[in-house]
Amino acid sequence: MARRHGRRQDGGGHAFRTLLVVIMLITAVWFASLYMRIDRVAQEDQAAPSDAIAVFGAAQYVGHPSPVYHARLDHVVSLYEHGMAPYIVTLGGSADKKNGLSEGDVGRNYLLANGVPYDHIIAETRSLDTGQQVDQLARIVRENQWKRVIVVSDGTHLFRIRALCEREGLDVLTSPRAPYGNLSTWGHVTRITHEMLSYTFLRLHVEAGWAKRWMEGKEEA
Repeated sequence: MARRHGRRQDGGGHAFRTLLVVIMLITAVWFASLYMRIDRVAQEDQAAPSDAIAVFGAAQYVGHPSPVYHARLDHVVSLYEHGMAPYIVTLGGSADKKNGLSEGDVGRNYLLANGVPYDHIIAETRSLDTGQQVDQLARIVRENQWKRVIVVSDGTHLFRIRALCEREGLDVLTSPRAPYGNLSTWGHVTRITHEMLSYTFLRLHVEAGWAKRWMEGKEEA
């Protein structure tokens, strides 16, 4: 009896270990596949004639775009000058307490200084994270009856942006900003990990407060 009981316990432990291995394998395959998909979108520029270009906000300092935001806006100006779209949407509502300017405001001002006409720019100034920026973009697209939009951000950010846009029924083309400086291997791994976890939480409909706060942090300053 004792021997049979021991065998039943061993069988239960073996089943648990097998289940654990299966879960680990599924998780590894999921993240490996996700890494490749994020990296593929990050390397591809789909820009083609569209109704508008939407640039996702990043940090700004005393009314001036941070290096990351600067690079995004420069890319938008280049797309605009090449006739890719007649309108530009600057997204981002995080306001600087010193001057009250949001990321959307700073983006608009930068575009104006680079020759884009005022009536060709729509500054969105209420969104506080990527999800809210997509919600606001969807509203603007529907109000203007646009069919297709080019979305601009950091390369690793675009996979999740595209997924959120598609969930809102938007037809978008991704166009990554140009790289600047030398990004360390650790920096690249951190960004990719950030996006993999963010997208996984999105698919699992995880709304944990601590997770959302970390996941919606800006990729860079």
